[in-house]
Amino acid sequence: MDNRDKISAFLRSRRDKITPEQAGLPVYGQRRVPGLRRGEIAMLAGVSVEYYTRLERGNLRGVSDSVLNALAQALRLDDIERMHLYDLARAAGPAPHGQARQRESRPVLRPSMARIIEGMPQLPAFVKNDRLDTLAANPLGRALFSPMYADPTCQANSARFAFLNPEARQFYVDWKRVAHGAVGVLRIAAGKNPYDRELSNLIGELCTRSDAFRVLWGSHDVHVFREGTKRLRHPVVGELELEHESLALPDENGLSVVVYSAPPGSAAEDGLKLLASWSATAGQEQDADTPSTH
Repeated sequence: MDNRDKISAFLRSRRDKITPEQAGLPVYGQRRVPGLRRGEIAMLAGVSVEYYTRLERGNLRGVSDSVLNALAQALRLDDIERMHLYDLARAAGPAPHGQARQRESRPVLRPSMARIIEGMPQLPAFVKNDRLDTLAANPLGRALFSPMYADPTCQANSARFAFLNPEARQFYVDWKRVAHGAVGVLRIAAGKNPYDRELSNLIGELCTRSDAFRVLWGSHDVHVFREGTKRLRHPVVGELELEHESLALPDENGLSVVVYSAPPGSAAEDGLKLLASWSATAGQEQDADTPSTH
């Protein structure tokens, strides 16, 4: 799979963001480019203009780590952008044996991991893949994201929910930040997994159906979910400000455990307790409505 267009667009987008002042370069006359010129990046990276032009045209095959490091420094890449550049360079090489086949779309979740998230009844917990599919959630997690689960067209994918369900802009208090982060996560995944057909289909679907996604996708920004704070406006318990942690599972095909929590004594902690009570009541009512087979 040829990823030259992805490489070229990413390098250009980073070059366009750097001003001569930021790079410590003198400015003479009026400039026709929004950021640095190719020759200026080449000089900062210690390579020839011809060689950098080849790189920016998308040819990273066989490029050494020392050149990638110099390029990352010249483009002022942060740690996540640097990781993405290395992912793009690896994908530019020949595919390892068997990788050209479609990656398994839904990795099998180990029963022990499912038991772990179920064993945290007071904290919303999920297992997600790098396409933002939710592969498993405990009852409080499903209650917290009940608007997403109520829409079967989302297929428990938080990117679909964020961009294709109008309720998401009400649910996420900081929708723009959440949307930008989701696109950045998918951009990282696309750099790592160029042979993932389901990921390509998801990105194509979102680009086709959401103007907001298409604009953000064109920025080539990247993001990794780790820890942070998220504000949600839940339809049952109101606004919640929750802290979240994302823990990558080693050797698990891009799976991560995501857990939400609230500081002790906070309004958000009271909200989670109320949500747990509502979830238990809703579950009992659902069981009562289910016809007995006995």
